Amino acid sequence: MEPNIQTHTELMTSSFNGTVLVVGATGRTGEWVVKRLQTHGIDYHLFVRSGVKAIELFGPEIIDKLTIGSIEHPEEIKAALCHADAVICTIGGKVTDPEAPPPSAIDRDGVIRIANLAKEYGIKRFILISSLAVTKPDHPMNKYGQVLTMKLEGEDEVRRLYSETGYSYTILRPGGLIDGLPMMHTLVFDTGDRIATGVIDRSDVAEAAVISLFTPAAHNLTFELIQSEAAQQSSLSHFFPLS
Repeated sequence: MEPNIQTHTELMTSSFNGTVLVVGATGRTGEWVVKRLQTHGIDYHLFVRSGVKAIELFGPEIIDKLTIGSIEHPEEIKAALCHADAVICTIGGKVTDPEAPPPSAIDRDGVIRIANLAKEYGIKRFILISSLAVTKPDHPMNKYGQVLTMKLEGEDEVRRLYSETGYSYTILRPGGLIDGLPMMHTLVFDTGDRIATGVIDRSDVAEAAVISLFTPAAHNLTFELIQSEAAQQSSLSHFFPLS
């Protein structure tokens, strides 16, 4: 069970009013995004490929919060966006699976399609979980279908669309994703893709994505993030650099 580590102060500052569409909610990071939205008491809707898997993960009470579809089909995306005031996009291609769609279809085209449709629907806030090292074309990960380059192209479209007045974005570039409880490490945030390597718990990436909804220092910026030493946290908001 997740420890009760949210403080009274943190609860009082969780001030996003609206429904968050989680794209890729049944993935390992997406699952944590849902859990952290629940912890913060923020309403949510889920866009997933498998309703069965969503119910297995979150229980039958989730059924009214589901839209089932594919990021490859615009009409299915639109059906999900009808429920949204903000988007947290957690999708990522399975780069080592030869049967899976290539990174160009998921990490680039899928992200671009969702971001464009969200903008058309007047959704003001878009949060994208990307990856460390996307600006480094010679990185070893790029041997898998140029996955980092595809992620960067997806990022670029989010930045272009959501830099307009009245809209905002946050792009998170985590290091290697590992599994552990949230809020149990200090974090290192940076901008400019200067962090060479590092790891971070998926749960902390999810928490950073959720608090980006209502943390002004997170708006209209792109961050790299990794974990540092073990130390229980009451909030992660102070790790965002002052803009």
